[in-house]
Amino acid sequence: MTAPTPGTETPDAHQALEALRTEIGKAVVGQDAAVTGLVVALLCRGHVLLEGVPGVAKTLLVRTLATALELDTKRVQFTPDLMPSDVTGSLVYDARTAEFSFQPGPVFTNLLLADEINRTPPKTQASLLEAMEERQVSVDGTPRPLPDPFMVAATQNPIEYEGTYPLPEAQLDRFLLKLNLPLPSREQEIAVLARHAAGFDPRDLTTAGVRPVAGAEQLAAARAAVAKVTVSPDIAGYVVDLCRATRESPSLAIGASPRGATALLGTARAWAWLSGRDYVIPDDVKALALPTLRHRVRLRPEAEMEGVTADSVLTGLLARVPVPR
Repeated sequence: MTAPTPGTETPDAHQALEALRTEIGKAVVGQDAAVTGLVVALLCRGHVLLEGVPGVAKTLLVRTLATALELDTKRVQFTPDLMPSDVTGSLVYDARTAEFSFQPGPVFTNLLLADEINRTPPKTQASLLEAMEERQVSVDGTPRPLPDPFMVAATQNPIEYEGTYPLPEAQLDRFLLKLNLPLPSREQEIAVLARHAAGFDPRDLTTAGVRPVAGAEQLAAARAAVAKVTVSPDIAGYVVDLCRATRESPSLAIGASPRGATALLGTARAWAWLSGRDYVIPDDVKALALPTLRHRVRLRPEAEMEGVTADSVLTGLLARVPVPR
């Protein structure tokens, strides 16, 4: 990365974001890719869908991120009987003043953890769309802005489908990244048990020594620095070629839209900045292609029956689409 002009806070911001990843590692073991993905999403003002079996630290990861960034966070357990007003807030009648006043819902926070988002009906899922896209909530025709920064980190379970409502493509497309949290390796699982044996309590992050290492000021400076990362015409063409290849793949019924291409460009710029560069290279695009595009494509039924996955299709396209020199 080129040297910043005197007076800028880019070096401090870069160090703070690097320290953030290290700090989260004090509480979360073996999910480095997901940690990096959350940081990238914050830099891009995006939202994240976390998918993994129960017990792989999805909730702990989000709580630790909020603690390390000293951000306000709220958690909503999505259930079949959850109403939109339970998320966004509602007008409440005050008998003393004979007037209605707005009672903010849990969405009015910096980091909203939407736990098991696919367990609530589409109407309630849709209540998040305006918040995610416009960063505001409209109740009774009055728009109310959300805090800045604001990010939705939604979780879903990939193995239980009974009683769930799969997210529609329109809402999936609003998530910048879909991060898969795998089961830990044997060594990582032993490290988790060792921490618990030493007194670690996932409900009390102070037992892991997690402390704030960055804040809204450093995050704003980092976002400004990411916005200055340059993209050559060849890189822009490479991103477009990848997304167009998904639309032509015989295994996919739906390919990535232009919004997907924009998202991939944004995440690649954030990754380039985190890597210490002020320009994007093809490896940045490759590194973020799967988490940025895997939820924006849909497999054909026949491909799905043959065991093909979105990741395998995207990996094949990354190997075939010409890389700019």
